[in-house]
Parts: sequence; structure tokens; C-alpha cells
Amino acid sequence: MATTASTRRQFLSLLGLSAVAVGCGTAATGATPGKGRTKTIRYQGWAGQVTLPELAEDLGYLEDVKLKWVGNTISGPQDIQSAATGQVDFGGAFNGAVVKLAANNAPVKAVISYYGSDKYAYNGFYVLKDSPIRSARDLIGKEVGMNTLGAHSEAMLDIHLQRGGLSRAEIGKVEPLVVPPVNTEQTLRQKQIDVAVLGGVLRDKALATGGIRPLFTDFELLGAFSAGTYVMTDRFLKQNPDTARIFVTAVGRAVEWSRSTPHEEVIARMTDIVKKRGRNEDTAPLKYWRSYGVAEKAGLITGKELQLWIDWLAERGDIKKGQVALSGLYTNDFNGNTKSPSTAKSGS
Repeated sequence: MATTASTRRQFLSLLGLSAVAVGCGTAATGATPGKGRTKTIRYQGWAGQVTLPELAEDLGYLEDVKLKWVGNTISGPQDIQSAATGQVDFGGAFNGAVVKLAANNAPVKAVISYYGSDKYAYNGFYVLKDSPIRSARDLIGKEVGMNTLGAHSEAMLDIHLQRGGLSRAEIGKVEPLVVPPVNTEQTLRQKQIDVAVLGGVLRDKALATGGIRPLFTDFELLGAFSAGTYVMTDRFLKQNPDTARIFVTAVGRAVEWSRSTPHEEVIARMTDIVKKRGRNEDTAPLKYWRSYGVAEKAGLITGKELQLWIDWLAERGDIKKGQVALSGLYTNDFNGNTKSPSTAKSGS
């Protein structure tokens, strides 16, 4: 499923939603009119992984609110599109994809950061040890396997190629391909792709096996940063403010629990969660988990992690300057863990 130079110029086109589509989202299942809360929150999970909301629920932070799993995803853009159209009640994606969704007039707000890059949690672009690929220019004509197009990995690849001095035409000759995360390592080793994007437990498992080396990582490109946020629709926030507050605060508490709890205990908890949900998932890779990579305390949004991509997308011509206002893009109002960072200008 290769992208072409044309589709690459239309970066994040997977989120080309119409205002009509996102305006027709359904209300949350189980909503109680006038009560300010529903007790059920629908979501998509990730195979073999424990998301922060799942961890928060297991820790009891969600109180009497229950998560309702409706299936798995491998795509942040698909997840937030599902949230925008009312198929689920929250979705998470790379912040550039969130900006693009807002640019398409989706009535959503980012409410909490849920993943990022640090010295433990990062995405690396890996090649086989004997690969001739050493520089950005060596990627021209090569195929790069990643979980989805138009999201975090493609943005990091684009930045790497830009910094490597490639022209826009040359960048268009590098082919990102969609490869399911659980198959990415094998696809690289079988030489069906030239570069594999690997992160988290799948990355560390592949490194433990050996035979691969990093070309670059997102942590090397941008340092420590919160990379993605959960979004909820304006409708859900208006109809269920109490539920939103419980949810966001619980996720923030789970971020801090994962930081302060001994590593072995976090892994044991995650393993137990995966086993209890009974989805026939392999728990072995969980031992490689290190961090969610969220930069700010309790997932609070400062605004800078979104402004970066507003500016970058405008510079690329993917959105118009002034098309997305930062003030309306996010809110910390539902995060009860602490006051907003001093740099934040919370959206309403």
C-alpha cells in the first residue's frame, strides 16, 4: 500500500473528513440526559498493549465509569476519525493528525497527552545491520514500513529527510508503506521493506534478537516531547462533563502511577490486564515496556506540542496559516490532577 509523490504532498490526507461527516456523530452510549455523565466510554485498543485508560480502569481510577472495548486499531488517524464521527467516545493520535482533523472542521478537542518520546519510549527507524543505507539520501527509492500513513512515523521520516537536505521531489521518491506493527520486524528481516519503524516493546524485542541497527529515532530528532493526545468531541464534553473529568483525571493519574511505580510491578500489572481481557494476545513482549513517554505531569497539555505541528503543516502547505487556532484546539479543564502549566492557554 505505497504512497505516491502526489499523496505525500497531501500529507495526512487520511483525515480528509467533511464537515457533514463529523457533524453527524452519534451521542455516547449510555448517556444520562441532564446528569452530566454516561457510565460507559467506548474505545479502540491496541493488540498486545495496555493503554493508559485500560491501566487507569484496572487501578480503579475510573470510579464507576466503565470502558467498552469495540475492537483494535493500528492507526491513530483512524482512531480519532472514529471519535469525531461518534463511533467511539475518545480516540488518540499523533498531534499533527489532531491538527489536521481540526483543520477539517471536526468538532473535537484534545484533552490529555497520552504518549511521547523520551530515552525509553521512542520510535526508531531500523535497517538490517548489513544494509547500505546510512544517510537520508540513501532512502531515495527505498520502502519504509510503518503502522499507518499520515501520522507520527511519516512526520518523523519527513523531518529526517528535510534535515538531510532532500528536495521535495526527492522526498516524494521515498515510499512509506503500511505494515501492521506485529509484522514489521519480520517484514524487515525478510527484506520485503528497507526500513522498519519500531517502537516500544516491539522495538526492544527486535533489538534483543539482534541483526538490526538504527538509522535515526524521533527522540534524536526532537528530544523529549509529548507526541499524541486523546480527543473527545465537543458534543461529548458538553453532554458528559463529569464523565470527561473522571476519564481525563484518571488517565493523568495512570501516567503518574506508571512513572512512580517500580518497573517490574508495572509490567506485572500490564501482563495481568492483558491476560484477564482474554483476547488471545502474547504477553511476552510486555517485559520490554519502559515508559509511555508523556513529557508533562499527568498528561497536561502546554500547547507547544500542538503549535509545533500547526506551524509545520502550514509551512508545508497542508493547512492554511491561521486555519487552526491553538486556543480552540485543546483544553486542560477536565484534568483534575493539578493546575495547568504556566505556559498553557487552555481552550474553552
